[in-house]
Amino acid sequence: MNAVPPSAPIPAAAPGAPRRAVNFFRQFIELSAPYWNSEEKLKVRGMTMLLVVLTVCQVVSPILINLWSKQLFNALEQRNLDQFFTMIMALAGILAFAMAVTATHMAVKRRIQVGWRQWLTRRLLDNWMSEGRHYQLSYLPGEHDNPDGRIAEDIRNATESAIDLAHSLLYSFLLLVSFTQILWTLSGIVQVNMFGGVFDVPGHMVFISFVYAGAGTTAALLIGRPLVKAANKRQTNEANFRFGLVRVRENSESIALMHGETDERRRLRNLFTGVITAWDRQTSALARVFLFSSGYSVLATGFPILITAPRYITGSISLGEVMQIAQAFQQMTAALSWPVDNLSKAAEWKASVERVLSLENDLTALKRDLACMEDGRICLSPTDHARLAFRHLCIANPDGTVVVRGLDAEIEQGEKVLISGDSGGSVKLFKVVAGLWPWGSGRVDLPADASIAFLPERPYTPIGSLRGVLSYPSDPETYTIEQYCAVLHRVGLGYLEARLREQTAWEQILTAAEQQVMGFARLLLRRPDWVFLEHATSSLSPKVEEAMMHLLELELPGATVLTIGHNPALDAFHQRKLTLETTANGPAFLRETSLKSEDRRRRMTPLDLRHWLIHPLRRAGEKPRD
Repeated sequence: MNAVPPSAPIPAAAPGAPRRAVNFFRQFIELSAPYWNSEEKLKVRGMTMLLVVLTVCQVVSPILINLWSKQLFNALEQRNLDQFFTMIMALAGILAFAMAVTATHMAVKRRIQVGWRQWLTRRLLDNWMSEGRHYQLSYLPGEHDNPDGRIAEDIRNATESAIDLAHSLLYSFLLLVSFTQILWTLSGIVQVNMFGGVFDVPGHMVFISFVYAGAGTTAALLIGRPLVKAANKRQTNEANFRFGLVRVRENSESIALMHGETDERRRLRNLFTGVITAWDRQTSALARVFLFSSGYSVLATGFPILITAPRYITGSISLGEVMQIAQAFQQMTAALSWPVDNLSKAAEWKASVERVLSLENDLTALKRDLACMEDGRICLSPTDHARLAFRHLCIANPDGTVVVRGLDAEIEQGEKVLISGDSGGSVKLFKVVAGLWPWGSGRVDLPADASIAFLPERPYTPIGSLRGVLSYPSDPETYTIEQYCAVLHRVGLGYLEARLREQTAWEQILTAAEQQVMGFARLLLRRPDWVFLEHATSSLSPKVEEAMMHLLELELPGATVLTIGHNPALDAFHQRKLTLETTANGPAFLRETSLKSEDRRRRMTPLDLRHWLIHPLRRAGEKPRD
């Protein structure tokens, strides 16, 4: 019997535990079983049936070995050399059969495991990365921390271990059925003196094996209970430590600039100390399980021989039958000890399934709870008009705190609108339009058949080629090299032309100003009808900011532009100004101001823009392209 170190808990028995277990398996089946009804169901079901057949063939091997063992030891007892050589040839055939079955079984099992994992990962990933739920989920309470780990690691363990456990359970069941019959036959009938009489007891070794395995299983489950909290604590602490490392990597520049390495080292060491503490606690609990399981396994080898030895000594059975009974006893107890042998794996599997179910359930609840409802959620309604309209809009935080109340406004196609005042309310207003912020009430009428682009303060910069950065979220092949080069020169980043195909982490290479200018380059490539700028020029110098706004007018003259910003210089590029003002006792409200065109504004030529932009953004040591 093998004991495997667990890394996740199996729940201890408690009132209501059977009901919770039934509910747990029901949820797991509802989440995962549709894989067998998917588009590839015929292939999946066929491979599953083949796996069952191969499992049956695996049971044939120990049965053949059991019969072979009897003949071998009888041959040895009789000193029959011809029979001995025959047994060698038989062993070669059994070995070839077992090797072929085992190799084929492994290949089929792993194919089912990876296919199931692929299907479930795609299902959960599609649900998570849909309609901004990955963003909205972070604002809601619940057990959905580290969704990346749940999708990458817990789904892997949930699917792989489920197949492993199901296979081992079926194998143990078939083994139990087969060797119960064998052991019952070999046990014969023994006479027991009891209560002044003699009783015939058939199949006594079967009953002994049930008692032996039952006592061992009960003891192992009791000894293994401390693994519950210890394994769960370790899994949680491991995930927290990984997340801390990722956070440091993602914010390495800010940490380095602020010389925060000492504080981050302390924080990471504390997280890792939690990992070590949980490890030690699990080791202590696991040592007790190993102490018992090792003794149990050794005793199972010699115990049946000691029980059967008197019958051999009296001549009732042959040496071959003694060894056959011993092997059958071991196979039976091994099958009956399935709960003990799989305690650790089942604990890890259950914890992973619960983490996957928690994320799936929270995503499903999020989709249901954030649906458009009167007086409960903000509704986005596409219309037949080229107009953006806010109808009795009330924006709130997830906890119900109102941020903006009673917002009514209309923005026509082609207008340039500046939004200032309360920064939190302004940003949430953009998120409402993007469909990311449903908390509140009212309605937003979206412009008909319009392409909308949002440019946040820190544009997302994916790892990959510079072409991929510029084209995001479209495929890099959407645009030609000539288009990429042209737009880089247009925004003053022509010195990056030679690096268009370079694969690197551009977020670590480009300055904050260059990243914001990259955002404007994306707009020039995509050419949307509606542009939402969220503090999109905050890292730019005044001249570069003015150049970017002029460039937007030149390249997208018919686009509607809504800008969140507090720089007074932005007034010159907009026709209207919506100000969100916060009172001392209430949420922000809207005040509208008309902005007049100023004579000092001038249209700039592409040549002017190039000279305004390229020098403030040019990296040290690089020359501008003529």
